[in-house]
Amino acid sequence: MKIKKFLFDNLITLFYALIIAIIIRSLLFQPFYIPSSSMEPTLLVGDRLFVSKYTYGYSKHSFPFSPSISNNRFFFKVPKRGEVIVFKTPTDNRTDYIKRLIGLPGDEIQFFDGNLYLNNNQILKTKKNIKNLEVFCGEEVMDVIAYDEKLPNGYTYTAVYRKEGSFKNSDKYIVPKNHYFFLGDNRDCSKDSRYLNSVGYVNELNLVGKARIIFFSTNKKEGNIFQIWKWFKIVQWNRFFNIIN
Repeated sequence: MKIKKFLFDNLITLFYALIIAIIIRSLLFQPFYIPSSSMEPTLLVGDRLFVSKYTYGYSKHSFPFSPSISNNRFFFKVPKRGEVIVFKTPTDNRTDYIKRLIGLPGDEIQFFDGNLYLNNNQILKTKKNIKNLEVFCGEEVMDVIAYDEKLPNGYTYTAVYRKEGSFKNSDKYIVPKNHYFFLGDNRDCSKDSRYLNSVGYVNELNLVGKARIIFFSTNKKEGNIFQIWKWFKIVQWNRFFNIIN
């Protein structure tokens, strides 16, 4: 009887712990891992970050496995240009992407001669000198130029472009109602809203949350996180608790 009671008590404890974890993950904060180079130099492969789930309200994508409980968004708050946001890709409504919000519903966006235009106004772009800047695209080290870009609302961030062979010109993108247009900061190594067949415009229902802070980071090129004896090389200590801009 004591063994049964012990097992029952522990199962109840695990059950409550699971419920609390689901509530926190769904309504407050969720951890995410950065697997690609598309947001360099803002986010690096190996960064672990917290995303606030409450910032833009809630939809079915706020919950694990995106259950088909409703096609509405509750307590919706309009996101701001420049914010780094996690969303579900429109192609499968399941894969998590993280990009920077550039276009709001009704906006017109276009690349012309390598410059970004928003509603026919060129986004201010100032060349930035960063010492020892190393930007990747997969395993390739890219030769890039870094710029500070300033959006109309004053939001400023760093974006990088290849010195040669950069994305130059595009058709005009007109963001539909209730949709958003996203770009990666690593402009020539990002699958984002420019590619309508793979990502395209993102419905407001697909917004998951706002990227807030990096709480842990590893450099997978230096080894595996489970190689504890290599942690002084693997763990990127200088990225801990960096606020995401």
